[in-house]
Amino acid sequence: MQAIFLLNGNLYIARYLNKLLQLESISLVQFKNYSEGHFPFRERIIGICGKNGVGKTNLLDAIYYLCFTKSYFNRSDSQNATNGTTGFRIEGNFRENQQAVTAVCILREAGRKEFIVDDSPYERFAQHIGRFPCVMIAPDDIQIISSGSEERRRFIDALMSQLDPEYLRRLINYNKIFQQRNSCLKSMAENRIRDPQLLTVYDEQLVPEGEFIHQRRKDFLAGCLELAKTFYRQISAGEEEVDLVYQSQLSSTEFRNLLEGSREKDLHLQRTNTGIHKDDLVLTLNGEPFRLMASQGQRKSLLFALKLAEFESLRTTKGFAPLLLLDDVFEKLDEGRMHNLLDQVCVNNGGQIFITDTHQSRIEEHFSRLGLSFQLINL
Repeated sequence: MQAIFLLNGNLYIARYLNKLLQLESISLVQFKNYSEGHFPFRERIIGICGKNGVGKTNLLDAIYYLCFTKSYFNRSDSQNATNGTTGFRIEGNFRENQQAVTAVCILREAGRKEFIVDDSPYERFAQHIGRFPCVMIAPDDIQIISSGSEERRRFIDALMSQLDPEYLRRLINYNKIFQQRNSCLKSMAENRIRDPQLLTVYDEQLVPEGEFIHQRRKDFLAGCLELAKTFYRQISAGEEEVDLVYQSQLSSTEFRNLLEGSREKDLHLQRTNTGIHKDDLVLTLNGEPFRLMASQGQRKSLLFALKLAEFESLRTTKGFAPLLLLDDVFEKLDEGRMHNLLDQVCVNNGGQIFITDTHQSRIEEHFSRLGLSFQLINL
């Protein structure tokens, strides 16, 4: 079996060779509310049940840590240690293409973090991104739809960084130079001096990185956004029409010209006002701005559609399904949309899925209706 996929302007053929990524168990020490815990995962579909506050989301976040070397929810690693402690340990036993792989994330008491796969530590954590592809859907992700452009860029970058190591490297470089340029602009304003030559040096460093990222986003999103529209129609049963368009200042003007034209404004505002850090996805519903017109159910449907497009992009490119982490997805979706979503993620792909819910009976009912084998973990 094979599929054709557009990535970075090139056609790739992904062949499915019965590859499988599966997390077989996870062990936690001093991670959030878990002083110590061990969880074996015997099925492809895992339901995690319990009242609010017992650690359902924390367990998903621990899995996410093993895939991204960081938390999905907290930027500071120290915030994820159990209260009264300063470190934690997460160990996961994976099955990757029939091979056993062990991944360990350790936050030392001195604040130093280590990430180790099969006893080999990473020098740079970025090297691990994409090794165990993963898609998370959590309640606060609705900000991708309803908040500013930063959330949508974060969504794009998280996906593309798993697909393309060069994209991640260039993005890291861009952000570093961008921050240095902003510090330079602020320093010039504070000292009441101007140094056009120094700004030109930063511009020359920023331009190739920004142009590379823009072209990669443009090429990839052309197919990915069409995929998201298709998923939205499936979840909503074709009741509404959505459109998603990639928007960038670099689409109409060369980056170097944008920086030169904005220099006076940059000096006045003490920050860089043009570049790929202003990119956005324009979302519309029946021709109107989505966040102004959409109901809660429609917003959540579009969120799921984007995440399913992320999932399918990873699966098609890598040749196997990523882990899918669904946190509290049953809320604010009517029965029909919920069934369509679960049918898509649980029946139409072979990847491992972790779903949390406060109601055990609800999980049992949905999976039984779909005729699927599943494992329940009660916390």
